Amino acid sequence: MATLAKVMSKFRLAVVQLQVSSVKADNLSRARGLVREAAAQGGKVVLLPECFNSPYGTSFFSEYAERIPGESTQVLSEAAKESKVYLVGGSIPEEDGGKLYNSCTVFGPDGKMILKHRKIHLFDIDVPGKIRFQESETLSPGNALSMFETPFCKVGVGICYDMRFAELAQLYSRKGCQLLVYPGAFNMTTGPAHWELLQRGRAIDNQVYVATASPARDETASYVAWENSTNLQYLADIRQQIPITAQRRDDLYSVTCTQEASG
Repeated sequence: MATLAKVMSKFRLAVVQLQVSSVKADNLSRARGLVREAAAQGGKVVLLPECFNSPYGTSFFSEYAERIPGESTQVLSEAAKESKVYLVGGSIPEEDGGKLYNSCTVFGPDGKMILKHRKIHLFDIDVPGKIRFQESETLSPGNALSMFETPFCKVGVGICYDMRFAELAQLYSRKGCQLLVYPGAFNMTTGPAHWELLQRGRAIDNQVYVATASPARDETASYVAWENSTNLQYLADIRQQIPITAQRRDDLYSVTCTQEASG
């Protein structure tokens, strides 16, 4: 049964697209400065890109991996607290128990960590003549949905490839989320073909806002991000005018979650 969502308050969401280098300290400093800049311009919720603290690639995950809490999450905590924002910390390579994960941490305005989302669907693709990438060669998948409350709305979290799975977005919507955020790093093959299309699909199907944050494009990198971070707008009257939540035929079909959600 769908969760009744509270009325969404107006607020400014800041989507940060930043250049990522091979120097972790520089990436962290750059991210912190941009969070501060976003807050100065009225941002109340700030979204960073996938792998904002390191280059994206299977050869880099183990080299840049950290425990959580660790160096990068400490910077995120401090940045959220000093700017008094809800900070969706993109993602970082996480090491835990001998396994590596692609993990997103979220911090409140008090600097406390609200949740940790581990990428559920690993990016394993093979497009002949264009790109082959196998996150599963080094990463392990997460196994839980992740949501958090703000004074403005309830937010569901995914990472990049998670966005391709409509069931995840539908579950978030049915659990009362009005905003879905996906730190991502689509490439030069899948980006122009699917990046915006998938965001619009998730937004329209579930009558939610969708926001994505990507690293800036670096043509010299081994993995070139498509960039084009997006914040799709529409919502308030749509759920009332086209009430698909109430019109779903739960007697014929359903989408269920087999794991407890975090947050």
